[in-house]
Amino acid sequence: MTRRSVLRGSLAALLLLAGLAAAPVARAQEGPTVFAAASLTDALRALAEQWRAQGHPAPRLSFAASSALARQIEQGAPADLFLSADEPWMDYVQQRGLILDASRSSPLANTLVLIAPAASPQAAVTLERESDLLAMAGPAGRIATGDPAHVPAGRYAEAALRWMGQWETVSPRLARADNVRSALLLVERGEAPLGIVYATDAAAAPAVKVVGTFPAGSHPPVTYPFALTRRAEGNAEARALLDFLSGPRAADTWRRFGFGLRAP
Repeated sequence: MTRRSVLRGSLAALLLLAGLAAAPVARAQEGPTVFAAASLTDALRALAEQWRAQGHPAPRLSFAASSALARQIEQGAPADLFLSADEPWMDYVQQRGLILDASRSSPLANTLVLIAPAASPQAAVTLERESDLLAMAGPAGRIATGDPAHVPAGRYAEAALRWMGQWETVSPRLARADNVRSALLLVERGEAPLGIVYATDAAAAPAVKVVGTFPAGSHPPVTYPFALTRRAEGNAEARALLDFLSGPRAADTWRRFGFGLRAP
C-alpha cells in the first residue's frame, strides 16, 4: 500500500468520524416537532417565533385537524407535542399510551360562532333555538364547518345544531371541510354564505364577519388539551416548550389571538 493510499484512507476515516460526531449535535439543535390543531395556526406561529428569539431551536410546526394528527401519532409520526382542539382526540392518543399522562393540561378555551362573508347583507343575530339557519343561508346555500365525523369544530357544530333542533334539516346542507381553516376559506371565498367556526378563526380573517355566537350551553366547552408524546420522554427541550406554551409567558399572546385562558 502506498503512502498516498494510507493518507487517503486516514482522511476518509477522519471525515466519517467527524460526520458521526456531528449528527447528534445536529439533532440536538433541531427544535421539538409540534402537531397542532389548525385553529392554533396564527397564535402558535407567533409563539414559536418568540421561543426562537429566546435562544431556543425553532420548533417544527405541523397543522391539521386534531383527528388527522392523532391518527398520525398512532401510526408512528415523530411528534413531540400534541395540541388538540378537543378532549376526545387527546383521550384517543392517551388511551393508546401515546402521550405522557402527567404532562396533559387544557390551558385554552374558544367560542363557536356563525360567520358570513364580510360583504354579505346578513345582519347580526342572537342565536337561539328558534333561529332558522337554512333561511339565513338561502334556498341553495350551504353552511361550511369541519366534518363532524372527525373534526372538532364540526363536532361542536353538530352539538349546537342538535341543541337548536335543526341537525336533521341542516345536516344535508353542510359543506364538510377537512379542518376548520378550510371551512373558513369556503366562506372567505364566498363559496358558502355561512360557516360555523371558532371565534379566533373569524378574528384572523378580514374577509368574514361574525353574525352570531352560539350559546355556551349549546355545545360542550371548546377546550384545547396539550401534552407531550411518549416519544418526547426525557426530552428537556420539548418539556420546556410545553411549559412555555401552557404557562404565563405565553398568556398575552394567546389572548391577543382571541383565546380564553383556563385555570390550571
